[in-house]
Amino acid sequence: MAGLALCPLLTGCGAAARIQADLPQASASAPLAPGADGRSRDDGQPRRDRSEPRGSEDWRISKPSQHGELAAYTTRASGMPGTRVGLKVSTTQGGWEAAAWRIGAYRGGTGTFVWESGFRVGRQQPAPRFAPAATRTVVAHWRRDLTVDTSSWQPGFYVFRLRTDTGWETQVPYVVTSPTAEGTVALVAPITTWQAYNQWGGYSLYAGANGDTPSHAVSFDRPYNGATGANDYRTAAIPIVVRAEHEGIPLSYFTNVDLHTVPDALAGARGYVSMGHDEYWTTTMREVVLDARDSGTNLAFLGANTMYWRVRLEDRPTGPARVVVGYRHSAHLDPLFAQGSQDASAQFRQQPVPRPEHDLLGMQYECYPVDTDYVVASPDWWGFRGTGVRRGDHVTGLVGPEADRVYPDGRLPRPLQVLSHSPYSCRGVTTSSQSVYYSAPSGAGVFNAGTLRWGCSLVDRCDRPLGTATARFTRVVTGTVLREFARGPVGDRHPARDNVEAFALSPVNTVPAS
Repeated sequence: MAGLALCPLLTGCGAAARIQADLPQASASAPLAPGADGRSRDDGQPRRDRSEPRGSEDWRISKPSQHGELAAYTTRASGMPGTRVGLKVSTTQGGWEAAAWRIGAYRGGTGTFVWESGFRVGRQQPAPRFAPAATRTVVAHWRRDLTVDTSSWQPGFYVFRLRTDTGWETQVPYVVTSPTAEGTVALVAPITTWQAYNQWGGYSLYAGANGDTPSHAVSFDRPYNGATGANDYRTAAIPIVVRAEHEGIPLSYFTNVDLHTVPDALAGARGYVSMGHDEYWTTTMREVVLDARDSGTNLAFLGANTMYWRVRLEDRPTGPARVVVGYRHSAHLDPLFAQGSQDASAQFRQQPVPRPEHDLLGMQYECYPVDTDYVVASPDWWGFRGTGVRRGDHVTGLVGPEADRVYPDGRLPRPLQVLSHSPYSCRGVTTSSQSVYYSAPSGAGVFNAGTLRWGCSLVDRCDRPLGTATARFTRVVTGTVLREFARGPVGDRHPARDNVEAFALSPVNTVPAS
């Protein structure tokens, strides 16, 4: 995608009254507390028993750092329980304190407190610099301020909240990786995409400071900036995590970098869920997910523009896989491009090793910007059970700001069922957006939402209001998909009903290149 302007991470999407609107909230429209019979009031699904930790919303921030008052990053993006993770902090204020919460569907809120640092004297760390300069990689060479022992932390999605003595705040995401995915639905955070858009220090894979050349490689050794870098974990990953934990099914947690560094991470998983904008993949990540599907693991891609760019990960003295290499503006400058390497950074569908993404996803990225309704095409699909939709019904505003569609060539998995079909104009060209479901020979079922608004719609906190009806639709569908995934290969129970020929879909891209 070309220069998507994501909603501000720390100030929300829209008016000042929506400062924290991009975050899931316990509310009357999405109750988290169970009824007297121990079952959820909104959809009748089982919940945890009452001995579970109590939740709160204290992990949220209300006074985000604006001009370097406070910034921080972790020495690892993820780690198994017991990993000692470092926290590096820079502040212009007198001191700070940090605390951590595990995100989930808890009584009383969407996070439960697990750790705090106590007050620390502040210091301003060195300014960012290019390292190495050849790839314009911005690094924050900071000293470690403290080390957090995660021995007592359960696998899950965590948020560090830091606050200065003067009230400035920031957040840092962290994933406690599961020792195994066997028998679970694996929730996978797309951290390479978060980092690709991260413009802390002035540079990302998309932009350079003051119009300068963008980075060719980006580092995890720096904070996320408030405008773009970690936007997806707040508007996509966290709503999906909360919804999945609400269902009470066995879950495991990973980042996509974990799939790259531990290729058997998904072994025995009943399901895999890509949480949101998951644009940047390595060849290894693709093979791991493809192998999982072919072993009977169900797949859900709850986003769009998935697996569009091929990147590679490189080690640094600070740790393994700390740099994402992606020459997205000038693929021919990548030293591996001339070698014809499958690890050269480029779009998956382009040279030097073209391998279009739809053999796994069932669709390809189609367009930005998009803003249209989700039009139901297959109302009898099992995932729509309980929604009451009929053919031709419109789910308001669900498609956007990026969308995918079916490319019916020889690489397309069959049988494939088009679930929605939404015609729209993309930069003056008439095209369409789809969501799809296909069943694989292994028995696995694969669902692709085909829109970036799926996760944020769960809590109606997208780049524009969608309404309670849209939120209810995606909650019900997400819950049904997750519960069925947890039962094993869903394609055996619910094979796709191929209907691709019912739609006039071109096998070639008719939309101007992004």
